[in-house]
Amino acid sequence: MALSQGWVKRYFKAFCKGFFVAVPVAVTFLDRVACVARVEGASMQPSLNPGGSQSSDVVLLNHWKVRNFEVQRGDIVSLVCL
Repeated sequence: MALSQGWVKRYFKAFCKGFFVAVPVAVTFLDRVACVARVEGASMQPSLNPGGSQSSDVVLLNHWKVRNFEVQRGDIVSLVCL
């Protein structure tokens, strides 16, 4: 019984260490570098979501280029409301 509790305690400790490292890294990445978004509806047709309302596209929103003012003509700009 004591042996199994030691294993559980080590597993839980390792999980917590990984969790407390992974969450801040993931949040920083999603806030500063890029995030994933789903495009639905006909507003972006025909470039995105060519199937209309029955399908949706998944896009990667690049925050890095916007923060460094590297937006060029022809780029698709997305405004996100929180």
